Amino acid sequence: MTAPLRMRRVVWGLLVLVLGSTIALGAWRHLREPGAREELPVYGNVPTFALVERSGDPIRSEDMRGQVWVANFIFTRCAGTCPVLGTALAALLRRLGDRDLDSVRAVSFSVDPTHDDPAALRRYAERFGADARRWLFVTGDAAAMARLIRDGFKLGTGTPPSGESEALQEPITHSDRFVLVDTELRIRGYYHGTEAEGVAALERDLLRLVGRQP
Repeated sequence: MTAPLRMRRVVWGLLVLVLGSTIALGAWRHLREPGAREELPVYGNVPTFALVERSGDPIRSEDMRGQVWVANFIFTRCAGTCPVLGTALAALLRRLGDRDLDSVRAVSFSVDPTHDDPAALRRYAERFGADARRWLFVTGDAAAMARLIRDGFKLGTGTPPSGESEALQEPITHSDRFVLVDTELRIRGYYHGTEAEGVAALERDLLRLVGRQP
């Protein structure tokens, strides 16, 4: 074997060794730090709020501390997006079952609080078989609700211009997002509630926050 050929083999051997060591080191780090690369971001904090639940009881932001919860935004006259969101959220809560009953909640915030009083929300909740222990429906002062949705959850809501409302068959526009909130009232994720992939991602991340790997 010539000297140049031996040298090339030595060089290739060293390259293979270095590459193999790099891969092994990466795998070791992954095993040593499981989930480190998958830490959920923090998008902000849910601000203080004081609203009314469909039962007529007051509900405050501090009442939700210590629980993982999913927020969404609805109104009872909605004929388009809201029923889809409600159906998806009801199915998610059924899949969770009673195991996480004490640690997981859902909260549906009305974007139409002038119309959606507790009685209207009670009738609406019945459409989805919403368990009052787990799934809350809240309303309150219109200005306070608008600020909470806009400044707290960073989502939009509004009234379409005259003419467009009739075409859309919806008097109010609002986000289709589910929002995942952790036990410290921090926003940890946004998910499209009308898309199967978004709901699946929400369920996966929710289970991680309550300590259950999906």
